[in-house]
This record gives sequence, structure tokens and C-alpha cells, in this order.
Amino acid sequence: MLAATLPSAEIPAHAGIGLRPEHFAQVLLERPSVPWFEVHSENFFGAGGELLSVLEQVRCDYPISLHGVGLHLGSADGLSYDHLAKLSRLVDHIEPGLVSEHLCWGAVDGRNLNELLPLPYTEEALDLMIERVLKAQEYLGRQILIENVSSYLSYRHSTIPEWEFLAALAEHSGCSLLYDVNNVYVNSVNHGFNPQEYLRAIPAHAVGEMHLAGFTRKEGLAVPLLIDTHSCRVDAEVWSLYRDAVRLLGPKPTLIEWDQDLPAFEILEEEAHLAEEIIRDYRAVLA
Repeated sequence: MLAATLPSAEIPAHAGIGLRPEHFAQVLLERPSVPWFEVHSENFFGAGGELLSVLEQVRCDYPISLHGVGLHLGSADGLSYDHLAKLSRLVDHIEPGLVSEHLCWGAVDGRNLNELLPLPYTEEALDLMIERVLKAQEYLGRQILIENVSSYLSYRHSTIPEWEFLAALAEHSGCSLLYDVNNVYVNSVNHGFNPQEYLRAIPAHAVGEMHLAGFTRKEGLAVPLLIDTHSCRVDAEVWSLYRDAVRLLGPKPTLIEWDQDLPAFEILEEEAHLAEEIIRDYRAVLA
């Protein structure tokens, strides 16, 4: 646990920013007015070192959310307790407000594929995910959030709509959901479903966080294809879907994700301010 007195770990229902190494120095120097930051858990699994030192310093001023990309809960290889042990040590040290992972698989025969691969949405896969999430939460001693992933294929064996699968996972495992608005829109175009149907099926009480990011449109194809690149500003259609999500689900901690072709930090702040305006508009209507 950090020796310094830490601010509250609670992640507020405001717009935060995904913190990447390119912006570490600026954040430490300027201490920008950002409600919270999210980092990728695996980047800080090492014992000591500069990266962990930076996170410790940031945590002294901001709430932190830990977002994992490597646990691969749905993989046939089984649950990685080595990975969970490293995550648990980081959680104990940093005291994050939220800890999240993905609804995916990404390892087979001991080989990590470094991909967030979609599961077939079947009763068997649902039972597997419920079991894995329950074990992960028991090991960590806390609730985790599970995020819907972007995908570019679907399985003929799937018998459950993705949105019903997620809702059932939350109900039976007690996990929270990380509702990625961009991923829903990307998948709705790639697989031809109505994103509003997805949104209406998600229980508001189960959502603990939302994500916003930019996608890339693959040109020159016979059918539309969107790639979840996290390399540009949030698309207008995603902003529209986010506004609907806030209206139906209520204000949630909302993250601006940008992982490739990183812009100046000020651009990320501009995107966060746009999300904050939507949250503020919703609250103004209620008032």
C-alpha cells in the first residue's frame, strides 16, 4: 500500500482519460483538472521501476481505474492464477476505484495470442464465464467489471444475442459491466444489428463504467467494416449513442480511450469535455 495519504478511490460519474506513457511527464508536471485516470493493469505488473513509480505519483492526486487486457477469462486454457496474483498485488498497492477485464478469450495451448477474441455466445460459454468471473472476484476479494469487445466475425454456434449474454453474466456472477459504446456501434455495423436494441437490453444498475473511443472505417469493401483502432476522435454516431446511453442508463464514469496515433493531451481533454457536456445536460434536465 502507498505510504502517502491517498485521495478517495471512488471513480466519479464524470469523464476520465486513459493515461498512456507519452503523457506521463505532462500529467505529473501540470496536474491537469481530470476527474480520474485509467491505465492498463499489465503495464504495472513489474516490481518497482519507473512505470510503477509514475502510477504511484498519479495515484496520490487522482482516483485510478485498472483496465486489464491479458486475463482472457474465456480461454480454454483455464484461469491464469499467475496473472491474477500479479493483478492482486497491484490492486492492493494502488487501491483503484475500479478493476475491469474483457468478455473474450486470447490464449490456447499456453500461447498468449495478444488479442481480445470474441466468444461464441452459447449456454456453455456463459456457464464458463460465470465460473471464471466468480473465481476471479473471489481471488481479488472484490467485484470486477466486464467489457464487451469489438469483433469482426460471429460464430454459427451462437444461440444468445451478445447483449443478453452480458446481462445474464452480470446477473449470475455479480460482476459489473463496462459498457463500451464504441464497441457496440462498431459491432452493430459489422454484424448488422440495431445498437438501440443492445442498449435497451443492458440493465442500468449493472453498468459501472462506459468507454468512448474512435474507430477506423475500412474502405474499398463490398460491405461496411469498422475497425476498433482507438486512433482518432469519437465518431458522431458514437456520441449520439452515448447520449442515448446516458439517458437510459444514467451518468456513469466515462473514459476517453486513445491508444494509437496519440494526440496532444489537450485533444483528449477536449473529448472528455464533450462527454462531460452530455452528462451535464442530462443532470440539468433532471434538475
